[in-house]
Amino acid sequence: MPEAPELEVAKDYLNQQAVGSTVLSGRIVRPSVLRPLAGDLASDVVGRTIDEVRRRGKFLLISLSGDRLLAVHPMLTGAFQYCAPRDRMFKRTPIVLSLSNGHELRYLDDRQMGRVYYVTGGQLSQVPQLDAQGPDVLEGLPYEDFQSRLSHFRGEIKGILTRGRVISGIGNAYADEVLFAARVYPFRKRSSLTDQELRRIHGASKEVVEQAITVLRGRMGGKIHVKIRDFLQVHNKGGTPCPRCGGNISQITANRRITSFCRNCQPGFLLRR
Repeated sequence: MPEAPELEVAKDYLNQQAVGSTVLSGRIVRPSVLRPLAGDLASDVVGRTIDEVRRRGKFLLISLSGDRLLAVHPMLTGAFQYCAPRDRMFKRTPIVLSLSNGHELRYLDDRQMGRVYYVTGGQLSQVPQLDAQGPDVLEGLPYEDFQSRLSHFRGEIKGILTRGRVISGIGNAYADEVLFAARVYPFRKRSSLTDQELRRIHGASKEVVEQAITVLRGRMGGKIHVKIRDFLQVHNKGGTPCPRCGGNISQITANRRITSFCRNCQPGFLLRR
């Protein structure tokens, strides 16, 4: 799942490269991901200029002239590709916008699970999950507010972080990284966490994401559709040495979601349900 670091780098790159370009044509290859609330995308988008690209949590919002937006929720495998028209088109490409600067902006999605909403500004509130997100992880939510928002949840801390209601932008991979940095077992119940542990999670959330953005800016370049996560400390590295203590990283897969952690650095035990 693209999370705040990948989406932030993609947002900045598209603002540098695509903003100011006019859409010459729109092609819908696989319509299953599209939700055209503001009219037929392929015809209505033609002649509109890309004004700005923003990120809100796990959404990218592409503002177009004439009060139109593409609100994109990539979900598990969605991504944008910015490339020359001659570049090979992946089979997983549902939407292609041809731009006046000679490039194409393509939306890719391996599993076709993401959603691309074509809306007016007044229809943004109709985009599912967009307004349900908490403050963005990079906004610097004060600890007291973080603590207050957490108090409404009773489940496991990793699930609470990935849900995005407390802070938004953190998904499965970076939740593992945040909890490793904070030395907190991912399956701990929220109610069992001490104030000190909560403060470590709060601080690590923004710090881990900012560090990842720095790495990705240096490595992604123009390949904003490529997922780079080999630099992560623990996520998806089960069986390899922990970078902190040298013990083996544990990995559990449940509900098609990988959770990676160090049993030495993040002690705890999984309760039977």
